[in-house]
Amino acid sequence: MMSDIFLKKLRNIIGFDAIVSIIFGALILFWPTHSASVVAALIGLAFIAIGISHIASVFDRKDEDGWARVGNLVIGAVYFIAGVFTFINLYAATTYLFIIVGLLVGMTWILEGIIEFGSLKYYTQKGWAMFSALISIIGGIALLFAPLLSAIFLWQLLGASLLVLGIIKLLHFFAWKR
Repeated sequence: MMSDIFLKKLRNIIGFDAIVSIIFGALILFWPTHSASVVAALIGLAFIAIGISHIASVFDRKDEDGWARVGNLVIGAVYFIAGVFTFINLYAATTYLFIIVGLLVGMTWILEGIIEFGSLKYYTQKGWAMFSALISIIGGIALLFAPLLSAIFLWQLLGASLLVLGIIKLLHFFAWKR
């Protein structure tokens, strides 16, 4: 049997998760451009931090050979420059981020469909597996042909999902016995 303290903490976590999901879902749905720009900015900050850490490691590890140090310096510079370019034109960075995500998700869905077709012999219900694989491949191809629009749709779908799940969790929170 679970203790009252554990159940109270679990209820509070569900309530916190509900509020965060509702806030993020609403931000994505009602301010999609701004929320996507925040994500792009966070990625830009991460690239700058990664770049600085790679560059700093060049001066930190004097026992490494020259090529390893040069490699860390080059990759650090690339990360740092990519992060800085994110902030030079945040709108373009956000657009390119959406295009890249759309392309990567499209390729992933196509590969998942191919893998599912390749593993049909392991399914007892082959019809559903074939249908799922076909839908995955068709969806992946659609993403590849229109990656920006598809990624925007997926972003909106994420916002709607977060908002609905947040509301359900909030109802769960209030329905929980205290």
